[in-house]
Amino acid sequence: MTEAAKANLQQVLHKWVEDHHLALKAQMDTVLAEGLDRYKNDNSFITNLLNTLPPPSVANPVEEHLGNGLDLLESAQSQGEVLKRLLETIQPFAERCALFVVKQGIASLYTSRGFETEAPRPGSPVVPPSELDALLQGRIHRLDQPGPAYEALLRPLSRFEASTVFILPLKLRRKTVAVLLADSGLCPTLDHPNAIRVLVHTAEACISHLAGIKDEDRSGPPEANPSSMTQQIPDPITETVPPLPSVDPKVRANAERSARVLVGDIELYFPAKVEQGRSSGNLYGLLRDELDRSRASFVERYGEDLERHHRIFLSTVVQQLCGGDSLKLGSAPWI
Repeated sequence: MTEAAKANLQQVLHKWVEDHHLALKAQMDTVLAEGLDRYKNDNSFITNLLNTLPPPSVANPVEEHLGNGLDLLESAQSQGEVLKRLLETIQPFAERCALFVVKQGIASLYTSRGFETEAPRPGSPVVPPSELDALLQGRIHRLDQPGPAYEALLRPLSRFEASTVFILPLKLRRKTVAVLLADSGLCPTLDHPNAIRVLVHTAEACISHLAGIKDEDRSGPPEANPSSMTQQIPDPITETVPPLPSVDPKVRANAERSARVLVGDIELYFPAKVEQGRSSGNLYGLLRDELDRSRASFVERYGEDLERHHRIFLSTVVQQLCGGDSLKLGSAPWI
């Protein structure tokens, strides 16, 4: 075969291979396209796969906030701490909230969250209208509509009224000691009022537990009833002066409990003055009237001799209000 014939045959073979290669490639592209199209249009495989998987767990923010709030309240060590933590736990459920302590029928602003920055300091008094007085007296259990009670409580806080309001009492020994105000602020409604109720009742239970609810005829000392806690300090009072003469253990236990309640009321109703007095070392100068009045009530019940020899009231003041440092009390005449 001549060289020319070989070259011609090589060209023919090359052309045949190239044509068949292109045809095979086109056929493969067609098959691949058809297969991909069938895969895209057939969702049954993916559906069956998803049906075999367990449903994803969905976090419940309401339950999570409520659980965290309950833990926070139950770990409080004093009544004042319970009240302060209560507003913190309610914030996820209410745009604005405020707490008023009640004494002698007057509600005084204790602390607030979410209101305008120019709101007054704690201590602003609110004379309750008849609607609020009914709540304080226990004739009604809550208020969930704007009205005279809401307007009276809102007055020292803001000029803006919300569309939804929730007002609940906190009781200690069947007596209202505080009132919670929660409203929706700029939101149209309070989405979870029952969560607020749960937190308020939990705070109420914590306050009662810390106050050490007892019947008056239960005469045993605190050590005989470990489940009953004192209002502020569960530890025994440290005496500053040796007991001369001795005192009946039952009388002493009752006196210590009374002193803790009297001093605890000062800490509860005048937190700003207590904090300022601790910082300045002049607590008596800032709380002279309150301390003298509480000491006079204690002496009237247990006698001047018991206090002079055993310093039960003084020791309680130093422990609860001064953090154990008597220098922070200042120059009280009965030291």
